[in-house]
Amino acid sequence: MSKDMKKTPSHMPEFLRKLIVSLKRKPDVIGLLVLAVAFVYYSLNLTHISDTTAKIQGAGMGLCGFATMLFSMLSMVCYLNSFPRRKKPVIPMIVLMAIMVGIIIFCDNYYIGLIATALTRPDNPITIDKNTVYIAQAYNVLNNHMVIEIAAAVITALLPVYSKLLRKINTSIMVEDNGKLGTIDISGED
Repeated sequence: MSKDMKKTPSHMPEFLRKLIVSLKRKPDVIGLLVLAVAFVYYSLNLTHISDTTAKIQGAGMGLCGFATMLFSMLSMVCYLNSFPRRKKPVIPMIVLMAIMVGIIIFCDNYYIGLIATALTRPDNPITIDKNTVYIAQAYNVLNNHMVIEIAAAVITALLPVYSKLLRKINTSIMVEDNGKLGTIDISGED
């Protein structure tokens, strides 16, 4: 067995124990990671969003895409400033981050509505075929992005609850005594 996979007396792999210890010290990292996943997911699929905006040209589509990118980055910055190390959380930054996440969710929902309107309008509706499949992909990306943002908001709101639960997990390591601790000279004399 490798050193990382060695079982501790609590019957937990060492890498998992170290992960839980780091999460116990700084549980707010979980919310930041979810926000980062949402940002990266949206960024990697931005081509579908841009192509959909260019094809449909609905009112405010470009602004929604821009606002989503901008507030995704700024919400992560606010989140980082919301939980300073060894200090109490900064409530105004948490509120600002929550407002930004709300704007992102609104923009995603508005954009989804514009896609649905373009597909179902009575005059000249857009049809999804092999040339316009990116519209369906953008629709799915926006739905998934909205779910991830809602999850980030819920995780941030529940931070006090799961941080207490994380502290209850026993991550201590049993140190064995071989009976020779009394013979160790700690006086410093030679």
